Amino acid sequence: MNLEETRKILKPRAEDALKKPAPYGLDLDLSVFKLETGFGAGIEGSERILESVGIDLMERNRSGSYYQVDNRVVYSSAKRSGLTVKPLSEALEDSENLYYYWKAIPVDTDKYTAAAFLGEKEGYFIKVDEGVNVDTPVQACLLLRTPGLIQAPHNIVIVGENSKLHVITGCAAMREEAGLHIGISEFYVKKGGTLTFTMIHSWGKAIHVRPRTVAHIEEGGVFISHYINTSPVSSLQTYPVANLKGKESRAHLLSIIMGRESSQIDIGSVLELSAPSSSGEILSRTIGLDNSVTVARARIVGNAPGVKGHVECKGLLLSNESRIDAVPELEARMQDVQLTHEAAIGRIAEEELIYLMARGFSEEEAKSIIVRGFLSVELTGLPENLAKYLENILDSLAALIKF
Repeated sequence: MNLEETRKILKPRAEDALKKPAPYGLDLDLSVFKLETGFGAGIEGSERILESVGIDLMERNRSGSYYQVDNRVVYSSAKRSGLTVKPLSEALEDSENLYYYWKAIPVDTDKYTAAAFLGEKEGYFIKVDEGVNVDTPVQACLLLRTPGLIQAPHNIVIVGENSKLHVITGCAAMREEAGLHIGISEFYVKKGGTLTFTMIHSWGKAIHVRPRTVAHIEEGGVFISHYINTSPVSSLQTYPVANLKGKESRAHLLSIIMGRESSQIDIGSVLELSAPSSSGEILSRTIGLDNSVTVARARIVGNAPGVKGHVECKGLLLSNESRIDAVPELEARMQDVQLTHEAAIGRIAEEELIYLMARGFSEEEAKSIIVRGFLSVELTGLPENLAKYLENILDSLAALIKF
């Protein structure tokens, strides 16, 4: 079966789902946005914002790169053998790659997946061959420049058996006008493979964001996800799923969210522990500023014997007008499972503030120290230079918050 035949089969399902709302988050009228290629010719003039989301345009300490502006590919490269980085349209010319096309995520999941399928133009395809250790990250840049556009990249990442890959994706918008980003990402981690995926978002206060992500992890495989969003956004809703399908597979899902201005954010993660002795954890850190509203969800389902899962949701309110809701869920379908959770939302503790001020810090300095401590989490699976880069981002955020 070729691509045209595959799309012909899937198209009716997508068309039927165009009015199907997502179960969570702000419902959008898709008719106010346009599904076009867009007019952004390149990344010129966006160098500073791309650097802020982890993109190195000099490709230092990078194994490959993929740049997409609106719905056009402007650059792709792979710098070592055993690694493929190319536009999805090019990858799907090989019928073998169709096996992964819209298999992890159904096209009729909701109106956003349906719109992404029907308007599909590009995305990145990254594959690591069996037994290959890619020791420096592949970077992917998704830049939204054209007002009113639906940017709908469809991304597929495949990590071969006993292989290792780290992907860092920087997503950003160049304008203040409204736009919609729907990122479809399908991840496949083969037996004994490891995928670390770090996504840093820098949108604008008029942008709506609807990522849709599912990862399938086979026996002994490891999936590590870091998601960081610290900029204002009109609305953000995502609920990525890690399905641990192989024995002794593992997943670690971390999100750091800063609700700013009037952002409406509904973010969560799901762990499906579907194989014996699989395990995972979901960690979230949420800061509420201004009049933002953030819902932090986490769900772990124990479907097999001997599985272990843990949820840790923590929120820090720094404004009387902001709101944070934590919604942890545990579901055990077998007797022999171990699932735990802890959730806490609060304000800066007065005793901590007094303690630091007694040691010579100003009130603002003391609050920044407390916020930075709150954001301190282990950035698992990252190269040292990238871990340091992300630590610097968090340091800067804590220092810039106005109390």
